[in-house]
Formats: sequence, structure tokens, C-alpha cells
Amino acid sequence: MTSIADLKEHLGEEVTFTAWLTDKSGKGKLQFLKLRDGSGFVQATVFKADVSEEVFEAARRLVQEQSLSVTGIVRADERAPGGVELSVQSLAPVGLPEGEYPITPKEHGIEFLMDHRHLWLRHRRPWAILRVRDCVERAIGAFFHEQGFVRFDSPFFTSNAGEDTTELFEIDLFGEDKAYLSQTGQLHAEAGALAFGKVYTFGPTFRAEKSKTRRHLLEFWMIEPEVAPSTHVQNMELQEAMVSFIVRRVLAECEAELALLGRDTSKLAGAAEGNYPRVTYTDALTIIRNHIEAGDLPPNVQPDVRPVEWGDDLGAPHETILGYHFDRPVLIEKYPAAVKAFYMQPDPENPALALCDDMIAPEGYGEIIGGSERIHDYALLKSRIEAQGLPLDAFEWYLDLRRFGSVPHAGYGMGLERVIAWLCGIDHIREAIPFPRMLTRMSP
Repeated sequence: MTSIADLKEHLGEEVTFTAWLTDKSGKGKLQFLKLRDGSGFVQATVFKADVSEEVFEAARRLVQEQSLSVTGIVRADERAPGGVELSVQSLAPVGLPEGEYPITPKEHGIEFLMDHRHLWLRHRRPWAILRVRDCVERAIGAFFHEQGFVRFDSPFFTSNAGEDTTELFEIDLFGEDKAYLSQTGQLHAEAGALAFGKVYTFGPTFRAEKSKTRRHLLEFWMIEPEVAPSTHVQNMELQEAMVSFIVRRVLAECEAELALLGRDTSKLAGAAEGNYPRVTYTDALTIIRNHIEAGDLPPNVQPDVRPVEWGDDLGAPHETILGYHFDRPVLIEKYPAAVKAFYMQPDPENPALALCDDMIAPEGYGEIIGGSERIHDYALLKSRIEAQGLPLDAFEWYLDLRRFGSVPHAGYGMGLERVIAWLCGIDHIREAIPFPRMLTRMSP
């Protein structure tokens, strides 16, 4: 039994496969069946003169999302999305529907589609997006394998915060103690780096942010490499190498999916090439201010946006301005230490700055990576933990990494769904994950 994705290899041959009906139309002695099987989509034609009366009637009675076994001859058709169509010889229903399929060919609102996400996954748009997601995930594993990294799995339950303590999901451990859902795999990955040299974690992370923006989920997937020894500059080089590798792989493997989504792949060419600009935080503020003062703003940035004052973090509109200023991702480095996490190494030339960076995607997709060189000095890290008001006892194990054989090391976190949204050209990252978990959505 073959699959729709392999039909081009069987031109002129008879094939049999199981599929689902996505739509159909017909007139007189001809029925057009649009079929899918998970690997792709194809149109099948049923001519009354070529099949038995029973087969033609079975085709005419098929309803949306009914499963069927179909046998036919593969024909070349340059007008078809896959370059082929199927001339049906026989078919037989497999699963009989119970009730009317809720997602019809008419327009539906996004909330309705998300309410039926378990069924919407079968349709062309989510099918294409999630196949790109699969390609990105495979590319990540391939990249790190080629670079000699060890995959290192971090726990989902933690006793401490990696970032802002107000964004923690708290768990009651049988009424005796408290734990938290992990915000990041970074801290445990640092232990892995000091054991294996180069590691990466890849899994879900959780942020209790009461945010409804198109860039936020409560549960999302992060890729977090850590390298020991390493520097801030080497860390940025690794980020660029990884992202350009991913983009090249997606362009090579997902041409059909990106075309189905209507993605202008020419806008990804710069990202595939590499040579990402490096811009300091201070210089980035100047770029932002110049765009605002000139009224040269991207279409999705409000005209009343204000420049960033030195010492403040960048907001979404500012990241959008920077993203449109460049034709490929840009790395904004050396932010004020006061707006960054406690574990970031100060710049030796100006301790008010942190040796950190954010990678901003073009076209208004904002931050996709945040990284830094980590503080490797025991006394300095301890003082930062205390200054943040974090519980010192919860970080004793983390301080051990500095007590015993510490070296300069660095790492970063990349938000998987944000990268997929950018590559696919979609508006909201809720479509970049099979079942999004948001402030307003916990099902299906």
C-alpha cells in the first residue's frame, strides 16, 4: 500500500491507499474527490463509465472526513498541487460517519476552529504548519548532533526560579512542600555542560504570564544549549549557525507546505545565508528613535509609539521596528544588567551592561532567542541571588557549579513556536503548536 506523498513515483501504475475525503464536487457522470492521508493531498476523479454502478454510487454518497480505501491509476497533472491526480477504479468506505462533520468548507472564526482543534489538525493550513514544526525539530537535532552536543533532559518540576518568580506555576506536593513547573531548562543544562562540555535541552517550559498577545503561550517548547567553556561572542556565533541551518533545512524540505501557506520564501533568503548583524542595545535605541522621529514605522506599529529610554527593556513595537530595519535576524547585545536575569555575566568593560543578546526575527516577529554568558564567579553569583531576593537554599546546588571547577560558559534559549510562526508567516503562535495552552484556553 502506498501513500499520497509517494504517488509521483507510481505514474501510470495502479495503487491502493486509505484516505479521508476533505471535499468533493460532481456533475452528471463525474465525481471529483479531494483526498488526504496525512502525507499529502490529491484529487481523485471517478468516471461513471470506468467503474461499477456500486462504486459510482459509493463515491456520490461519501461525506466530508469519511475514511475510505481507494484504488486507481496515477496520472500526471501539472495543474495539481502535487503534480498528479488519481483515476479511480474502485473504492470502499472504511469508517461510517456519525453525525455531520462540524468544520465545513465555509469560513469559521478562529475560536470555533480552536474549539475543534482536534479535528482542525486534519485541514491544510494546520497540516502544513505542523509539518514545518516537525522539520524544525528534526533540524535542531541534526544541527546539534553535527556539532557534537549531547541531548540533556532537564526536569519539569523545580524548586527554584530561572527567571521572574512572579511567572511560576506553583504545585502543592501533597500538602507537605511546594514545587514549580519549570520556566527553563537552563540551570540544569549548566550542570550538564560542566559534565559533558556541550549539551542542549529540548522540551516544554511554563510561564504564568497573564498575557494575551500573539507571542505568548503558557506552555511552549524551548531549545536551550549550554557550552563550557564558552564566551558571549561564541554564543552569538552558535545562535546564528543554528538558525541559518534551520532555515536552510525548512526551505529545502518544506517547499510544498510553505507554498500552501502562501509564504513568500524570498523573505527568508537572508536568514538562510547567515551574516546576521550585531547591534548594541544603545545603538538599537538610536535606530528605533530615528524610525519613530521620521514616521517610518512598520504597518502594525501604532503611530503613537514612543522611543525607548536608556535602561528600559524593549517592547514588542520596538522589536518590530528593529525586525523591519534588517532583512535577516539581528542580534541586539549588551543590555543594561538591571533589566536582565541574575545569572548574566557583567561586561568587564562596563559592569552596568550584561554580556547577553536577544535575536530579533525580521518582519515583525520579535525576539526568538535570548542568551548570555553566565556568571562563573561564586561570590558574584551568590550576591546576585541575594540581591534578587531569591531563596539562597534553593540555589545551593547551582552555586556548587561555581564552587567546584567553574569556567566561563554561555548558552541561550530559543522559543520553538516563535520560530515556526516566523518561518510560516503566521500571525499567532497558537497555530504553531498542536494544542495551545493559553490564558483563555485549556482544551481540547
